[in-house]
This record gives sequence, C-alpha cells and structure tokens, in this order.
Amino acid sequence: MDSEVIDTCTDDGSGITTTTTNKTDNNDTINWQRFHEWLHCICVVTFDLEIGQAMEAIYPENVRLTEKEKMNICYLAFPDSNSGCMGDTKFHIRLRVDPNTENTNLNEAQLNFNKICLPAIRADPGHFWGYVYFRQIKDKTLKRGYFQKSIVLLSRLPFIHLFNELTSIVAPAFFDNDETMLNHVCHEINAWPALQVRETLTLNILKQAFQIQIPAWNAKLQVQGLKDDSPTYQEVNVLNAPVPTRILSSVHEIDIFNSLYCVLSNLHMLWELVLIGEPIVVIGTSPTDCSHMVQSLVSMISPLVYASTSRPYFTIHDSEFKEFTQRQTGPPSIILGVTNPFFAKTLQHWPHIIRLSDCLMNYNKLMADAAGNSGTPSVSRFELSKVKSTTITSKFLDTSPGVYTQYKPFLQRDKNLIKKVLLGVKTKRPASIQSTLIRRHLLELTQSFMIPLERYIASLLPLQRDISPFKSTPVPNGFKQDDFIATLENSGPHLTSTCKGDWEGLYRKFFLSSNFREWYLNRHFELTQTLEAHQLQALAEADLLKWTRNKQEVEIVDMILKLKDKLQIFDDTQQNLTQPASVVLKKETRDNLLRQIDGIRSTLPDDLKEIIK
Repeated sequence: MDSEVIDTCTDDGSGITTTTTNKTDNNDTINWQRFHEWLHCICVVTFDLEIGQAMEAIYPENVRLTEKEKMNICYLAFPDSNSGCMGDTKFHIRLRVDPNTENTNLNEAQLNFNKICLPAIRADPGHFWGYVYFRQIKDKTLKRGYFQKSIVLLSRLPFIHLFNELTSIVAPAFFDNDETMLNHVCHEINAWPALQVRETLTLNILKQAFQIQIPAWNAKLQVQGLKDDSPTYQEVNVLNAPVPTRILSSVHEIDIFNSLYCVLSNLHMLWELVLIGEPIVVIGTSPTDCSHMVQSLVSMISPLVYASTSRPYFTIHDSEFKEFTQRQTGPPSIILGVTNPFFAKTLQHWPHIIRLSDCLMNYNKLMADAAGNSGTPSVSRFELSKVKSTTITSKFLDTSPGVYTQYKPFLQRDKNLIKKVLLGVKTKRPASIQSTLIRRHLLELTQSFMIPLERYIASLLPLQRDISPFKSTPVPNGFKQDDFIATLENSGPHLTSTCKGDWEGLYRKFFLSSNFREWYLNRHFELTQTLEAHQLQALAEADLLKWTRNKQEVEIVDMILKLKDKLQIFDDTQQNLTQPASVVLKKETRDNLLRQIDGIRSTLPDDLKEIIK
C-alpha cells in the first residue's frame, strides 16, 4: 500500500519557511537505534522562489528538530554567496544544538563510544555536524531559472572524511531518483554494524561499501614508523568484494595539504595561534575551501584536543551571529569560516585573518614554476603567502590571499619542512603523502610541546607513602607555572624539536588559553581518580580486623559506611564519565574491599549487622 504524502508549511517569522513532508507509512514503528548511532537524520533543503529556503523533508520522519535548528540548517546548507558554486558543492558545517531539548542527549551507544574513542572524534552533545551536498544547475522550467537543493547528513560524530564520502554517494542518487531513495538509505544505515572502535567495520550503501576502523583512545600514534611514502590518508579498493568496497584509512582526517599549501610559509605561526586559542577568521570564495581550512587548522595541534569553538562554515543568518561578532569584550576564542564579503567589515576588529581567494590560482602558478625550475626549490621562491603585518583597516581592503596579522611568533619556522613539501610539489608527489609529511611534523611539534607538561603534571602526584588507608585521600599538588618553567632548561621541547625560539614565552601564553584549561582539568581529574584508586587499594590490603580490636562500635560502623561510600562514589564517577577512563579499579581490589566490609561487619553485634547489611 502506498504511503500518503502530506506537505505542511510553517513560517516562524525568521524568513525561513519550513516545508516538512510527512508520510503516513510504518516508519514510526521502526526501531532506528542503529541509524541514530551514526546519524541523527538526513535533511533535504530546497530554495523556493516564493517561500525562500525551506526544509523540504527530514528522514527518518520521526526525528524532531526545533525551529531554530531547522533555520540554522537551512541557511548553512546553501553557500552564502553562491555565484561561483554552479554544479555540485560539498562542505561540512557545525551548529549548536538547541539547549533544553531532547536533542541535547546522546544515546547510550554514543555515550559508551565516547569512553573508548580518541578524544578528537567523540560524539558532541552540544553540537550537530552537518555534511552538505549542494547542487545548483540551470533549469528553465523554474521561475528563478535555477535548480537549488542540498542534502545534509546530520550527525553527532565528527567523521569528516567518512561522511563527506557518504554524501558523494547518497546525494547524486537522490537527485537522480526520487524521495524514496532517502528512505532506502536510512534503512541501509540502520543495518550497519554497531558504532565501535578497533574493529574492521563494513558499511554498505547503495550497492557500494566503505571499510573503516575507528581508533581507540589508547591507540598509539605511529609517528616513528611513518615513512615519507606511507600516507596516513589514503583510499584502497578491496578486490573480490561482493560490492565495490573502499578502505578509508581514517574516518575523520582530511587531506590537509590542499588547504595548508597556500599558507605553507606561515604554518608554524598558525600552529601557535591555534595552540593558544586565538580568534581566527578564514575568508574564502567557497564553503568547501573554508570548511576544509578550518578543519585543517583545528587538527594542527593533534593529539591535543582543540577546546575552543570552531565553525567550519558560518553565515550572517546564523543564530549565533551576534554572539560571535558583536562582543563588547572582543572576539571569542573561535575559528570561523566565511564566504560573505559582508564579514570583511563586520569582523574588522579580529586580529587574525586568512584569505583564501585565488589560492587555487596561486597553486597552479606554483606547479608551473616548479615544473620550469630544475634546481631545488627555495623557500623564498615558492612562498605562497607572506604574513601581512598591516593596520586593521588595510588588512580588509587588501583582498590578496595570505595571513593578515600583527602577531609575532615565539618560534622560528622550520625551513627544512617547507623545502621538503615544496620539493614534493616539484616532483608531483601525491597530496596524500604531502599531507602525511605536514601532519607528522605538526604532531611531533605538538608532542614536543606537551611532553614536558605531561611529565611535570605527573610529578604532582603525592608519594605512595603519603597514602594511608586511615587518613583522607590526598589531593594532587598545585600546578605552579614558575616551577614548570624551571624544568624546561633540562627537559624542554628544545631537546626534541627542530624549531627554535622562545618556548617559555609560548608556554606562558598557552597557560591563558582554553586549550590549557581543558587539558589541565582532564589531567587533574585523572590524578584525583588515581589517588582515589590508590587509597582503595591501600584499604583493600590493610588489616582492618586488627584495626577493629580497640575501636568502638560507632567507629567500626563509620568505617563500613565510608568504605561503601568510597566504592560507590568511585563507581558512579566512572559510570558518568563522558570521556575515556584513565583509571580502572582492578576486580581483585574490588573483591578484597567487599571482603573487608564483610569481615569488619562480622565483629559487630547481630542487631547492628542487620542494620548496615
């Protein structure tokens, strides 16, 4: 029996009209649990000459989005200035979940996933990630003369690579068929394996498949084992598979070379700006370039998690526009990607601007120059953009590509890396390998910066002998910046990094950033949990029966209650974690603690035993 289609239109007064297609089929009775592990929903956004941008349909049909969420999706799903976006355009977006709604809750599978996955790929309870496929083609049958429509895969997962590839399959199939195609896609995704790490997962979609492996939290980054010709970003076709299958080496990493080559000479300065959480705006001509550049910037400080806010693509209609652009206290710690020329004036007070205009033209010129140059390329000959240290007014009047800032880097750039990458351009080295070179260098740079901090904070743990089963749990020693700085001479990053400069100054700037605060809070929590686990271990090994011999009944009861409370609090804390657990209580320790409780309870009179049983 065919399903009945009912179109309803609503206007919330914002200029966005929501046209939602509801179908009275049996989809409401389907359990979409597995689908929602991967995606929240699939949106179809169209442009109608009479009603404007409209949410045409949402799949599965039982998904509910608030009017604010729909409005933001509708505006973000279309290029802000789309004159140059004929044909198909792919990009990704990030938008805030409307607070105090059911959408702010992650499902159980996502909560469990967050406890075991890499921090950089955790499901985000406060934001949606959107993977957009926009099509604009001439169509004389329409009043406006153009067909304009977007497919948006909405997810809590920042699987940029996987879902961008998925849109390349799903969207064209939808445009070439009818709306039943997206229902079919939802059912296929609902049949995918569970969201899990370390396992090889095969994801079937429209007679094709992706093969992926999601990295776990404790997966070691194989930096030393990488060779120049072994890309971390690559795709391989599986032979003899039942359907065409592509192996994706990463679900989240993108090809950063194609974004960063146009700011190659400023690479190390940009690494500093991202590290210390400076506000950056990326101005380009297409949402594809902007979203990729923003994502490349955020990934520069891996494995450190970027704790500030990022918007790969942002428009003047976003509900957070005023919040981000009209703050009296100055720009927030955020990286924005924009295409609307209006932002050049609106964000003129921002300290760091990256202009991407004509980057592709510069890259083509670079390739031509490299092909005609027989010698080793020099840094000065092949610099794609220089730092424009200009006044605030002139940096917005100048539309040439480059990095516009008055920031003075603490570190010198590594010219050897730049020469190596430029030599790869000359020899036409694949972009995937170029990305590997850049990613590995930045990874080693970040690790050189963070290892002294990790070493110092580990030293803040009290000594083992200070942990007593009969005293309060000790607390970690305080982080003292001057004490840490004093350790740099003998164990600082200058011993492992090829970059030279004022490391102390960079650390002091880093201490003021949200990246440091997030890292410190996580590490301090881990130290606290470690001390709690150590004391539980001490209690499990103590001779508590001997301790009870000269104790009053009230003291014994108090000890039993404290043991139960400590164990319960530790368990509750572990259960409610929103990130990987760094400390796990051994089963042997837990069993010993329970035996200890039973043992000292046995020394009490029968009436008390029953009361505290």
